Amino acid sequence: MIDENQSGGAVMSNAMLLSAMLAVATVLPQAAAAQQEAPVTVTSRDGGFVITGTLAGFDGQLLRLSTDYGPVTVDIAEVTCEGAACPDPSAPMVPTLRLSGAPALGAVLLPALIQTFAGRRAVSFDRADPAPDRIEIALSDAGVPVARFELTLSTTEEGFADLAADEADMVMAVREIRADEAQRSFDAGAGDLTGPRRLRVVALDALAPAVSPANPFGGASFPMLAGIWSGEIADWSALTGIEAPVAVHDLPAEGGFAQGFADRVLAPAGLAPAPTVMRHDDAAELALAVAQNPAAIGLARFSQIGNLRPVALVGDCGRRLSLSAASLKAEDYPLAAPLALYVPARRMPQIFRDFLDFLGTPAADLVVRRLGLTDQVPVEVPLADQGERLANAILAAGEEVSLGDLQQMLVELADTRRLSITFRFRGGSTRLDPMSESGVDRLARDIAAGIYDGRQILFAGFSDGDGAAAGNREIALRRAEAVLAAVREELQRLGTPPGAGPALRAEGFGEALPLACDDSDWGRQANRRVEVWLR
Repeated sequence: MIDENQSGGAVMSNAMLLSAMLAVATVLPQAAAAQQEAPVTVTSRDGGFVITGTLAGFDGQLLRLSTDYGPVTVDIAEVTCEGAACPDPSAPMVPTLRLSGAPALGAVLLPALIQTFAGRRAVSFDRADPAPDRIEIALSDAGVPVARFELTLSTTEEGFADLAADEADMVMAVREIRADEAQRSFDAGAGDLTGPRRLRVVALDALAPAVSPANPFGGASFPMLAGIWSGEIADWSALTGIEAPVAVHDLPAEGGFAQGFADRVLAPAGLAPAPTVMRHDDAAELALAVAQNPAAIGLARFSQIGNLRPVALVGDCGRRLSLSAASLKAEDYPLAAPLALYVPARRMPQIFRDFLDFLGTPAADLVVRRLGLTDQVPVEVPLADQGERLANAILAAGEEVSLGDLQQMLVELADTRRLSITFRFRGGSTRLDPMSESGVDRLARDIAAGIYDGRQILFAGFSDGDGAAAGNREIALRRAEAVLAAVREELQRLGTPPGAGPALRAEGFGEALPLACDDSDWGRQANRRVEVWLR
């Protein structure tokens, strides 16, 4: 087993069944032909409908069928089921959630969150570990089982494979889903896992190229890191003037952290890790090995970085992006590695929907912090503490963005504090990325709860430097207005009356406050954003 660094809506009524089936069929594909053929017929208890299809799955409460209308989900308690593949009616019907993937979530974090969730519902929590890579958790109310969680600890990659094979209901991931994994999941009836609300971020972590405090190496660009990991840069003399071979340490190649680094840093350069890269099963073990060798550099986890010094990311223009809890929360650091669940586009028992909702609560955030990870609770950062960002802006001033433009921006932001929620967009799109979708939900919940009553919220749009400055300001404004509209839509869904809470407005500042250089895809992506400022 690879150690990856351990440390849907309600069930339909009879009257709505046919229309819901047709609606679902327009969103989800037919179940994959490779699924085991298991013909069944389900009939509602009152005889209102009869459906024949093949059994696509059963989670202890909900039957998933493949039918001529597309995928259909029914509650086993509301129907009778006929066919050899039907669940045994005499067996206990306990809702069961199968999770597979990264031990970074499954070994400690999710069991701790499930235990806290159980405590808040006043139900008992019983854990069993039948194998080193297997955890089974049962929740019971007065001795009556109410839910089961089955966690398989493998890798992010194997988690997606299990989902496509209907051996898992959710994926525990530490990197973004790849295109081939998304296609296989779609073909298997899990829906579009790159779509809205399919990623549920549980905690924040980051990939941190890091060195011993005795190593003078101060900053690296993505191409430089790619050269180091591929072996093209094999000696420190080219980087620090010290003649010593570079010793590269990394996490398991099959694990999600190393794969995420390869996808974002090595693949764009057309490179692969050198065979000389030293692999460590455990992130703490890696940190210790790098700390003991001034000639070493390693891909550490921010949560387990020990006394290593993270290497700042630097572009050819000289702008630097440093790693901190604040830059991680704000998505300013481009090698973030959120610990997240990929949730298929299908209905699930209510208790598991409640668990997903629980993950965004203060009680869950407390569990995340106690385990040494970074939570998603927004923090306010005064303008006076934005030194690195303001220095980048001054360095970038020129013909397109004058010093007067920067002064006007500072007038707009005077007496404000930046909230560590940043909204970003998918490449070449106006769609928010998954982290930003979570940010809309959290900000709207906090506004609805009255946290920002009596204050003003400014959605400040920024762009990269490609194109004319006037056009970039217009693009930035449209993005800021799109985020404002998304927050208002979520507030309406939460039942908040129009005009209640803080005043909301949008402004576009274009390329006036760059985070990174525009000479790379990741730099331009970092600069295209909408920030939240409070007054």
